[in-house]
Amino acid sequence: MDFELDAEHRMFRDSMRSFVDREIRPVAREWEQSGRYPTEIVETMGELGLFGLTIPESHGGLGADLVTLAIAFEEIARGWMGIAGILGSHTLACKMIADHGTDDQKAKYLADLATGRRRTCIALTEPDAGSDLQAITTRAERDGDEYVINGTKMWITNARFADPMPVLAKTDPTVEPRHRGMSVLLVEAGTPGLEVLRDIPKLGYKGPESCEVVLRDVRVPSANLLGGVEGRGMVQVLSALEVGRINVAARAVGVAQAAYDYARDYSGERRAFGQPISGFQAVQHKLADMATGVQAARLLTWWAASRADAGGRADTETGMAKLFASELALTAALDSMRIHGGYGYSTEFEVERLYRDAPLMAIGEGTSDILRGVIARSLLAGWSGD
Repeated sequence: MDFELDAEHRMFRDSMRSFVDREIRPVAREWEQSGRYPTEIVETMGELGLFGLTIPESHGGLGADLVTLAIAFEEIARGWMGIAGILGSHTLACKMIADHGTDDQKAKYLADLATGRRRTCIALTEPDAGSDLQAITTRAERDGDEYVINGTKMWITNARFADPMPVLAKTDPTVEPRHRGMSVLLVEAGTPGLEVLRDIPKLGYKGPESCEVVLRDVRVPSANLLGGVEGRGMVQVLSALEVGRINVAARAVGVAQAAYDYARDYSGERRAFGQPISGFQAVQHKLADMATGVQAARLLTWWAASRADAGGRADTETGMAKLFASELALTAALDSMRIHGGYGYSTEFEVERLYRDAPLMAIGEGTSDILRGVIARSLLAGWSGD
């Protein structure tokens, strides 16, 4: 058993940490509070090749393993979780195209997606369909050599920059089970009828836009059907969501690590009753719990990533990592705020941003309760972790 990163992973982590400390942390609070889009950070991520994390080297990407992906998302989220969101939706969609796209689709999109010249997202959620994706109502009807798409999508990160936008739709709403009638269509920017209506206001997760998207009689060529065969959309999406859970788990670790770092540093500086508050047992216990939880979540996330890298299904492992890490981020952010006292509630300190960002991790890519059900079904079916 080896619980340490190898030399290549450590070198990558060090370069990511340097980038975050230099480019993201100094501006995160000001830009987040002003609602400024992080254009310069996005450009630098493109220069570093981060948009090509899940794209094979043969198409100009990094072809990184999922442990590398987890390291990238942890380090970025440690600086500003919203930035990780910009990269998250993109890498998930790129993985889906790389794994399931036709040769022509890969040749057309992946090279530009790897550099950030193109960016992408994944349009799944609808106003009345979140965790239950089989309940979507977006339709894609075949009309000669085209599909005509009608529907509404919600909470779509990167929607204003996506080209193409993978859209999950029902190509056969009558088939049972319902997932066999679902497909993914690649909708290019500027296609008539595709409209990004608004940026949805959010408690946290500032930086990237989360949009409402309407598709009215949007016509796309049949060549833009992901994989070229109808009815495979749900399988394609679920395989990508395994990667999504690793990225969200890693983001949660980054938020929890930042919460711990700020709490530890502040507790050594803040004095009460003639001594630093780090001298009080109640504070020490919180710091001990936070540090232990962060390390446990990190190792669980790396383990899940390595299991997914080994091939085969890893929905149980990624579900465990995402569940544990996201719940940890919530408690760590709150405990850090408690250690800061009144200052933790002030927008002049970083901690309140962590407190607002943390809940998203327990909601996105499968809520904690949904994941508990996924894990439990796997356990009852005989999963043992061997």
